[in-house]
Amino acid sequence: MITAFFTLFVIIDPIGLMPLFVALTTGSTTRQRRSIALRAVSIGFGILVLFGFFGEAVLEFAGISMAAFRIAGGLLLFLTALDMLFERRTKRREDQANQPDIDDDDPSVFPLATPLIAGPGAIASMILLTGETNTTLEFASVFVVLAVVLLIALTLFVLGGLLERALGPTGVNVVTRILGMLLTALSIQFILDGLRDVGALPY
Repeated sequence: MITAFFTLFVIIDPIGLMPLFVALTTGSTTRQRRSIALRAVSIGFGILVLFGFFGEAVLEFAGISMAAFRIAGGLLLFLTALDMLFERRTKRREDQANQPDIDDDDPSVFPLATPLIAGPGAIASMILLTGETNTTLEFASVFVVLAVVLLIALTLFVLGGLLERALGPTGVNVVTRILGMLLTALSIQFILDGLRDVGALPY
């Protein structure tokens, strides 16, 4: 559960999403912000739960082994970690948030729910984490952890304005770098697990 929490927390990155949520909902009332936040988190949760339940079955249908997906997912998470460490991820998210063709007053579905919350990295993480479980309790615990992470995201969205002023740009940057370092180690672990599954590693 600890591994699942750190993986999902780093990938979804509620702290990094908080200033983008504030930017996307500029001019909205407190009630409107709460509504948008709840809708975005609910949709993101639904998407990730769907892939958590059926992602491995889709892989089997496509003829992709879990070991191969662990290695591919680890590489994807590693690239995400590099983006976080060198601030490319934040810039890309800001570009998505500020696309000129997005003029809808409700950004809950796009870009908040997807790809910012339920992006490729989060989807890959859900498939990997559920695929590594051995019991029903472990399987269910992944979804409990997902719900906790998204509840944290919802709380940060609601309190976004206050937290943004408290942390400041420097604080958000420092936290993002720390999370990026943790994600780097976790991504390497996924790759090692995949190599061990195919017998490329002795232990």
